[in-house]
Formats: sequence, structure tokens, C-alpha cells
Amino acid sequence: MPWRTVSSPVHPTHAASARPGDGLEPTCREMPRIAADGLYLVAFAKIGVRVVPVPADSTMTVGRSPECDVQLDHSALSRRHFSVHEGRPARVTDLGSANGTRASGVQLPAHQPRPIELGHLIEAGGILFMLRDRNPLADLAGPPRSAAQLSKEALLQAVVVEDPAMGRLHQLVDMVARSTMPVLVIGETGVGKEIVSTAVHARSLRAEQPLVRINCAALPETLLESELFGFERGAFTGASQSKRGLIESADGGSFLLDEIGEMPLTTQAKLLRVLESGEITRLGALRPRTVDVRFIAATNRHLPSLVSEGKFRRDLYYRLAGITIPIPPLRERRVEIARLAELFLASTNRLAQRPPATLSADALDILERHSWPGNVRELKNVVERAVTISWGGTIRPEHLLLDPVMHEGASLRPSDPPPLGAPSVEPSRGRLLRMDAETERKLIVRALEEAAGNQGRAAEALGISRRTLLTRLDEHGVKRPRKK
Repeated sequence: MPWRTVSSPVHPTHAASARPGDGLEPTCREMPRIAADGLYLVAFAKIGVRVVPVPADSTMTVGRSPECDVQLDHSALSRRHFSVHEGRPARVTDLGSANGTRASGVQLPAHQPRPIELGHLIEAGGILFMLRDRNPLADLAGPPRSAAQLSKEALLQAVVVEDPAMGRLHQLVDMVARSTMPVLVIGETGVGKEIVSTAVHARSLRAEQPLVRINCAALPETLLESELFGFERGAFTGASQSKRGLIESADGGSFLLDEIGEMPLTTQAKLLRVLESGEITRLGALRPRTVDVRFIAATNRHLPSLVSEGKFRRDLYYRLAGITIPIPPLRERRVEIARLAELFLASTNRLAQRPPATLSADALDILERHSWPGNVRELKNVVERAVTISWGGTIRPEHLLLDPVMHEGASLRPSDPPPLGAPSVEPSRGRLLRMDAETERKLIVRALEEAAGNQGRAAEALGISRRTLLTRLDEHGVKRPRKK
């Protein structure tokens, strides 16, 4: 059943698949005056994108009851599930629902209004909602995906999606990828922001065009500007010939701004012009060039806080945050740890050119209880290091080299030694404590062999400093090897 408003049709690419019982059959009562700025509530479901305007300066309720302003026939929704109040900022209130409401990834207490930023997710009864300042259906039209685009999507199926929150996240990626709106991906370091950003491009209508990336924190301000916008011959000393910038190279495709929170303010102002006008001016050029680029930004910083501190432009933030995709940390999706470890183990085995290593049940138990401050990237490093130290065969807890105090739920009696190989370090001397001498000697010798005599790499694999490694070599009577 479609919306009973003229501004919210079923998206044409999904209209044929809409059937009763698909889980989202919304109706909407006649609305009063629409907000002048055009605030819209967007619902994402398998049968398509549904949109309804939010009445100006009033509250709109969502639920299964016919008395709600927006009635959604979905079994997981309460009769009166949540409400949205149009304002600056807009506010969301859980109305005492059975399954709860989450806004920007945070569970809302019942009957307590909470502000919600445009583009951030509202989760209610398994349905994803979002507030936008314009009707997004205008951005969603386009031809079906080509065979090449579908092939790229098939490659992305290797991404682990077993946690319900990640399932909803990738459902959102599928639905917003076809739009032209900018996307802001947020999450902790190592959580997988680049993978999600790549998925947005690969599932979009631009998949056959380039995805160009830049790390805004890796370049100084002067070099960052020339890399982004390019330059003309003679623009500065050493500019012997013209160079096309990275944004211009992404024309027709997507451009990923990684670590956008580290971009200098002067560069932010020039990027804002590109987003607003679709034009780019090379350094030293007199005329702008038109570009067609879909921007994807990623950061581990809290941009609203940077805006408040004057370190990030407010207007640029709202331009980039057309749709905000928050990625939960690994500690909140532990169901995926085992599968991720298997994937990293398989890829490391292929590259190691040795007997394939396997993960013991005890080692997997430790991995699943670890707090993972470095998220997926840390898990990958731990698995690769364990393969190196175990010399193939079975990876046991002592090969993980994880600090036991970081294992959530783990407990060791004071008289118990830490797991073999755990980097319990004596601060005054930097020496590993309470490890069997012969076992330690074997681990060190193997690490050196794997590193082809490179002492720095061996020390890194063992989780100790190079100086500590040299000390242990002398204590065990191991001759310091030369690099091969």
C-alpha cells in the first residue's frame, strides 16, 4: 500500500517487487503544512525506499496503530513505537516500544526526547529510518546495474556480515549506494571504514568508473592541496608541467576522503566549493573545470565536536554527511570474530609457504573474549603474528601474545603464570617474565628465521622491542644473525 502523499512514491526500481506481507506496508494520514526546509522521514526496506514529509514545528508518530501519523504494518514495531519532532535540531522519542529505538547507534530511554542529526540512522523494529532535508528519491533514479557492477558486488560477498547490526548496515549500503548523495562513514580506528566505503562505490551506478582515495592525514597541507586539485605549469617552483588532481581523476566515479577530520581548514573551504558547484580549479589556473564526483568521507573523529571547537567547517560537515553510516566496533559484534579469524588465517597460510596453521579452540576462546581496541585491523595482525610464531601447525594461546588483562571476562589467580608467550613486561628492565627458557629460545629463533635475520621484524613479531630481543639473544646464547 503506497503512501497517501504525493511526495512519497514507491521507488520505480522496486515497485514490481512490492507485495503485501513484505514487512513494510505504510500508510500516512493527511499532513498539515510541510516544513519550509523540506524535512523528510525516510524508511528503508527490502521493497524499496519510502518517504514522508515531516510537518513543520510539530510531532509525527510512527507505529502499527492507525492512530499514528505514519502507520507501518510490521510485526516488530509497537503500536506507537517512536515519534519525530521537527525543529533545530530534530528530536526522536521512543514511546515505550517493546523492542526499543536506537538513534545514531545509541539505545534511547523511553519517553525522553533525544536530538538526531540529519543523515544519522534511527533503528526501530528492524526497520531503518533517517531524517533528510530534501526528498532523496530524486537521487535514487537510474538504470539497473550492469553485469560488471554485479560482478564487483559478488566479490564483496566475502565481507563478513553475521552480526545483526552489520546486516542492517549493509542493507543500508545497498539502498543508498545508488544515490548521488555524499556518504560519511564513521567508526573507530581499524573498524573497517575503508571496506564499507568501497562497498558503497562497488554497489553504485558508478562501479565501472574509478574509486580514487586519499588519506588526508598522510600529507602536509601544501602537498594535500596540490594532490586534490592539481596544478598548472608554472603555478609554483618546480611545477614544470601541468598535473591533474585526484578529484579530477575521479570524474564519473567516486572519491574517498579518508581521515577527513584531519583536513586543514583552508583546504576544507576549497573542498566545500567543489561539493557545492561541481567545479574544480587547479592551482595557478584561471578557469574552473566541471567534475562529476560522488564523495565518500571516512573518519574516526567526532566531527560535531570538531565543529564546536572551530577545527572543522560546519557547512562542509553538513555537505559531507548526506548519509551517515556508523560502523560498530568489533567488541560489539563478537559473533563475527571467529569467521574473521578464519579468513585472516587462510590468507596468511597462502602467503606463508609453510604447512597450513589451524586455530585451537582455546586460542579462539581468547580471541572472542579480547576487547580489541584496534578492532579488525588488530585481529588481522594478531592472526598473522601467531602464524609466524607457531611455524605452521596449531595456533595455541601462547602464540597469540595477547595481554591477559585485555581479555574481557578472563581471570587469573595471583599465583598463576600468564599464558605462555603473553607480553607481561617488567618496566624496569623490559624483560619478559615467567616464560619457560627453552620455549622462549625456540620462539625467538623461529621469529628470526621467519624475518630472514632482520632483528627489528623479529622483535615486532614477538611483541617486544629490538633492544629486549638483543638482550634475550645474549641471555640464551644465541648468535646474532646477519640479514640475508
